[in-house]
Amino acid sequence: MPRDVRGKYEVLQWLAWQVANLGPVAGQLNHFANYAADKIPYAIDRFTNEMNRLLGVLERRLTDRPYLAGEYSIADMATWSWVFPEYQGRKVLADFPHVARWWDTIASRPAVQKGRAVGEELRRGATTLDDEARRVLFGQTAASVTKAESERGTRTTS
Repeated sequence: MPRDVRGKYEVLQWLAWQVANLGPVAGQLNHFANYAADKIPYAIDRFTNEMNRLLGVLERRLTDRPYLAGEYSIADMATWSWVFPEYQGRKVLADFPHVARWWDTIASRPAVQKGRAVGEELRRGATTLDDEARRVLFGQTAASVTKAESERGTRTTS
């Protein structure tokens, strides 16, 4: 984290942007395109278009700088993981050369490569979701969580 106030502000601003915009949109796109039992074209198109718009925001920001807020920071770390250079066979970053350069620069960092290797290892055993897995993952409500907690005698904090 930068020591100067302006630098800290920029890092926090981009971190907040990721948490409020890119993360939720990329998550919804991934859900509707890859996990939803029913493929809803409107939802997929809506989040694909919004993801494209957000990549445009990143493109403009990265036009004249190597990272989002000066030096490599938590803002880049948090944002990078939601940007996919290729998605469902499409070269997503073809229209965003500055984002592609930024993505490749971060991907070449040794610690990032080690982290990605762990992720690949975890995904090797992944299978497609059946109806029961979808129900558990995507069917939770406040009432169902409370019921499960009382049955287990536990309480979650999140």
